[in-house]
Amino acid sequence: LEQEKIDVTLPGYQFYQGSIHPLNQVIEDVEDLFVGLGYEVAEGPEVENDHYNFEMMNLAKDHPARAMQDSFYIDENTLLRTHTSPVQARTMLLKKGEPLRIICPGKVYRRDDDDPTHSHQFMQIEGLVIDQNISFANLKDALLKMIRHLFGEDRVIRLRPSYFPFTEPSVEVDVSYVKKDGSLGYIEVLGAGRVHPNVLKMGGYDPLKFQGFAFGIGVERIAILKYNIDDIRHFYTNDIRFLSQFKGVNR
Repeated sequence: LEQEKIDVTLPGYQFYQGSIHPLNQVIEDVEDLFVGLGYEVAEGPEVENDHYNFEMMNLAKDHPARAMQDSFYIDENTLLRTHTSPVQARTMLLKKGEPLRIICPGKVYRRDDDDPTHSHQFMQIEGLVIDQNISFANLKDALLKMIRHLFGEDRVIRLRPSYFPFTEPSVEVDVSYVKKDGSLGYIEVLGAGRVHPNVLKMGGYDPLKFQGFAFGIGVERIAILKYNIDDIRHFYTNDIRFLSQFKGVNR
C-alpha cells in the first residue's frame, strides 16, 4: 500500500446518462401543474369494459358517435380503451357523489393507420372536475393555465363550438402562434366542455346540484407543437439520436 500512488487530479470516469422519454416528460410537466392546483392523478386499466369506455360516457350501444372511432375489440364487451375517459367513470363511482378533481394520463388505442400524424397507439391526458357551482369560466381558466404553462405566457386560446357525446356544451380549443409572415394564427390542440348531465347521473351525481368540466389532449400533440417535430412515429422508433435531444428538457 505504501508504494501505491493515487493521482487525485485525474478526472473521474464519465458514465453515459440516459434521459426521460419526451412523452413522459410532457406527462410529468402537466402532472406537476395540476397537482399544484389540487388535482389528483388517476389511472386505470388499458384493457377495458365496453360499459366504462362507451356507455358511461353517454355512448349507448346504438349511438352513432361510436362510428367516430374504430376500436380494438377483444370480445363483444372487452376492448383496448379508446380514450382515458373510463378512468373518469371509475373514479366517479369510487367517489360516491363527492367532489373531485383529477387528471388521467395513459395509453389509448384506435384502429388508425400509422402515418406522420396518426398512430394506432398514442398517449392522452384527460382532466375532470366535478363540484357545485362549476362554470365554463372555471374550464377556460384551467385550459389557459395549462396552455401557458406548456407553450408560454404570451399564448391566448380560442374556443369554438363542437360536439362530444360526453360534454354539453362542447368546444374545440385553439392556441395562438406566430406565423412565418409575423401574423397571428391559431391551431387546434384539444377538446373540452361541461360534463353532460347523463354522465353525471351514471357516475352517481345529481346534475341539479353538481356541475363539471372535462378536457382531453394528446400527449404527442403537445410534444409535436412544443418541439416542432414533424412525424409522430419518431416517438416510437427508439432512435437514440432523436431521443437524446431531450436530455434535460423541462428539468
